[in-house]
Amino acid sequence: MKWLLFILLAVGLPAWGQTVDITGAWQTGTDEARTVLIIAPKQYAVSVYNLNDKTFAGTYGGQWRMDKNQFVELQEFNTLQPDRIGVEQASALRAEKEKLMIGTQEFTRVDKGAPGVLAGAWLITGRMTDKGLQTITPGARKTMKILSGTRFQWIAYNSETKEFFGTVEARTLR
Repeated sequence: MKWLLFILLAVGLPAWGQTVDITGAWQTGTDEARTVLIIAPKQYAVSVYNLNDKTFAGTYGGQWRMDKNQFVELQEFNTLQPDRIGVEQASALRAEKEKLMIGTQEFTRVDKGAPGVLAGAWLITGRMTDKGLQTITPGARKTMKILSGTRFQWIAYNSETKEFFGTVEARTLR
């Protein structure tokens, strides 16, 4: 029996109970309705746009965490459904290989956050002016950049007033 246990451990058991790292960029949809999801530790952003017409449909995102097999999100901005801002929602999550299911949406992996030493969520806390660095104390109004290995999104929003000031979602150049 000890030999069987040793062999199973040496060869490797299936990853029962282990979580899959879902950070990075994911996408789903068609050229008419493309959805790109960037997941950084604790923050995420989604952009929806039409590739053919080069038109922006909307964006949403905020904080996230895993709770068992659930993707739990607390949206901080949402141009498509502003009433969802500040409301925690849990969706079933399944991740395997290069596919990610959140609720009923199936995404295909674009990258795993690499290459990209700056991959993650960055809250802007200062700006350079002709008088030097001007610090910004983050409050309800935030400016954030979320980066994966090949994608980034810049977002400016106020989660208290549900105002949205702007965004850019793009592929990074290699």
